[in-house]
Amino acid sequence: MLYYSSNKPFQHRIQHDIHHMKIIIFSVFTLFMVFCIQLVSGQTGFKNPIIKGFNPDPSICRVGDDFYLVTSSFEYFPGLPIYHSKDLINWEQIGHCLTRESQLKLHNAPSSNGLFAPSIRYHNGLFYVIGTNISDKGNFYCTAQNPAGPWSDPIWVDIKSIDPDIFWDEDGKSYFVTQGNEGIGVTEIELSSGKLLSDVKLVWAGTGGRFPEAPHLYRKDDYYYLLLGEGGTEYAHSASIGRSRSIWGPYESCPLNPILSHSNRMGQASPIQGVGHADFIQLADGSWWTVFLGFRVTQPYTYYHILGRETFLAPVSWPKNGWPQINGNGIIQLDMDVAPLPKQPFSDAAIRDDFDGEKINIHWQYLRNPEAINYSLTERTGYLRMQSSTTTLNEAKPLSFIGRRQTEHDFQASTALEFVSDKEHEEAGMTLFQTSSYHYDFFLRRKGKGYVVQLRAMVGSLNYIVSEKEISTNKVELKIKGTALEYQFGYIDAKNGAYITIGKIDTRYLSTEVAGGFTGVMIGLYSTSNGHKTKAHAFYDWFDYATN
Repeated sequence: MLYYSSNKPFQHRIQHDIHHMKIIIFSVFTLFMVFCIQLVSGQTGFKNPIIKGFNPDPSICRVGDDFYLVTSSFEYFPGLPIYHSKDLINWEQIGHCLTRESQLKLHNAPSSNGLFAPSIRYHNGLFYVIGTNISDKGNFYCTAQNPAGPWSDPIWVDIKSIDPDIFWDEDGKSYFVTQGNEGIGVTEIELSSGKLLSDVKLVWAGTGGRFPEAPHLYRKDDYYYLLLGEGGTEYAHSASIGRSRSIWGPYESCPLNPILSHSNRMGQASPIQGVGHADFIQLADGSWWTVFLGFRVTQPYTYYHILGRETFLAPVSWPKNGWPQINGNGIIQLDMDVAPLPKQPFSDAAIRDDFDGEKINIHWQYLRNPEAINYSLTERTGYLRMQSSTTTLNEAKPLSFIGRRQTEHDFQASTALEFVSDKEHEEAGMTLFQTSSYHYDFFLRRKGKGYVVQLRAMVGSLNYIVSEKEISTNKVELKIKGTALEYQFGYIDAKNGAYITIGKIDTRYLSTEVAGGFTGVMIGLYSTSNGHKTKAHAFYDWFDYATN
């Protein structure tokens, strides 16, 4: 008993220490498990942009646990790609809004004309895509029960403007919100017909930045919030917001405006520039997020970009009766240290397209409305047969061309081509296409009794052959390798299997800063007779696209 009593404090200390160690071990184990769960579920953040390559002017809606997003497409057909996500981070293209010629007329649309900024909304069981075709009748909206399509023919709205949206108020009325010459206008609309039920009223001119555009209306805490882009869609681009107790205004400007911008000291060295044109989305848990456009410059302080304007994501803090703040200070990173939802990724896209489907892959688009007779996936099984058109890449007319977006600076693209031709003015191959005046063409054509692989640069008024190599066959593998600063062009001779580099060209001449416009580089396959009557045609066996 004496022995037990004398050691009782010591035993208590041991028991206390053991208990304390168990707590520490359990805490460390718990933190480790949380970290592992976060790592496995992807809750360690995400990378911007969320949709890469030429995908500007994003708009988003939520239906239950699913998110849907639409972006601009300008002169490309089909029009307005539709994307789906379960987590806001991983996106899969599920279709296009405008897939029929009755919906979309782009026959003579010049570069960066056609379809401007759309919006996507869901109301009473219907999806709406609202947009502008400046090469046709202007503003319109289409409806669908399934966002993958099919979508209705456009209902045209008689307002001379761009960047429209539809807003449904709590009183059941519908409003058309759009950009006018002096600012943002609102009008009541009858959605069954597109008829305007009131005059268009200018409700807010923004904060004074040029080109107030891309309006989106939200109702929160008894306020109407009007979000818009300002500053143009270049380096001074931004997003600003105002609010009013009445949909008709006047709108009070947020004291934090612009709530999104990199045209300041904090954003000047960012590889992301031109951020703006935003749309908000509220999650089921009550949190708010925003999608918006921006572009990645080739490197800090080298201000040109080739990929086009892309889609980015950021969190929004929006207290009750308060003003929203985007990512705390309106500055965005490529690596975002925050995650919206448990990640639900889709399968990676296949590197190779074997052209063995009934239709061309959803990632391909035509330049303007295609002439269907010029394309076949059945004439030779496993090949895309492309009939040469008389139209060239330099003209704003339909031509034989399919293209897909360049999504990273570092990439490799290649194709196996067989060209059936008997005239020297006929050609077929690959192109890096920014506009009809700025593109690099890498192609095969007949020369005498043989053939020649040529690399041509079209840079404004300069149109010249950079390099050429003679080959003895009409079959060749063409390959383009890209980095942020340079494109390299090479081919594999079908007879001896040797890879030969034919030339290199700076990327900057295909940048938006040089070429202008609103799109990005498209990697294309094409075939043309350069204005002559022709029976020439190209067979493409496969196309590979891989990024580093």
